[in-house]
Amino acid sequence: MQRLIWWVIALFGVAVVGLIFWNALRPAPVPEVPVAPQPRTEVSPAPQAVEPEIRHPVPDRIATKPLPALDTSDNTMRNAIVELSGNGDLVETLILQGFIRRVVATIDNLTAPKVASRIMPVKRVDGAFAVSGDEGRYAIAAANTDRYDRYLRLMEAIDSEKLAAFYFHYYPLFQQAYRELGYPKGHFNDRLVVVIDHLLEAPELPAPVALVRPKVLYLYADPELEARSAGQKILMRMGSAHSARIKTLLREIRAAITRPRQPAEAGR
Repeated sequence: MQRLIWWVIALFGVAVVGLIFWNALRPAPVPEVPVAPQPRTEVSPAPQAVEPEIRHPVPDRIATKPLPALDTSDNTMRNAIVELSGNGDLVETLILQGFIRRVVATIDNLTAPKVASRIMPVKRVDGAFAVSGDEGRYAIAAANTDRYDRYLRLMEAIDSEKLAAFYFHYYPLFQQAYRELGYPKGHFNDRLVVVIDHLLEAPELPAPVALVRPKVLYLYADPELEARSAGQKILMRMGSAHSARIKTLLREIRAAITRPRQPAEAGR
């Protein structure tokens, strides 16, 4: 069965992770997103005094060949993603310079008010944000969902078992990148699950979705929607049909990365 690769968005998730990726799905900078506080990766949290419990442990890695260093992992990621997807189409949508760090930082920020474009692992979606209506009666245009078709097809073309194997094999690099963000005792897989659960809470909005334009930027007319996180807004503006399909993929990837470990794995 075909499943999600991102975050990672976004494992990549959702990436993963994603992001994650989420993986790995990132729309163009959104006109309706206002200026927001800096992503929370900009400020390192206070060091944790106690090692937190691992809620979702990953299988121990079977040593087949050494992993590359995080700083020199981009070419390895390119080759692995081509092998994972079966062609180069997915690679063409990604920003591979500092890819693992981008995936991890993006996934970590999807619950924040804004994700900085400079950390995104995915290229901009083609076209401009489509709006219908006129002064005082704006709405997200139905044609806006077409911009995400290619990304959704790429996400659905990845087998979840292969994706999980990819993620677990390179997990030490994702974990290293996560701890570099300022979580010296954190566990990236646990954070990824939290982010996936958060994205699953995004409302699926019936069309048309009303907007306002108090200045230059479009905002959601409903203040509750406007207050949602960056990650949930990404899903909301893709349209309810696309959002529902992505949530199905997110549930499948969540199951794959939280599967109870087999006794043989636990004993390694």
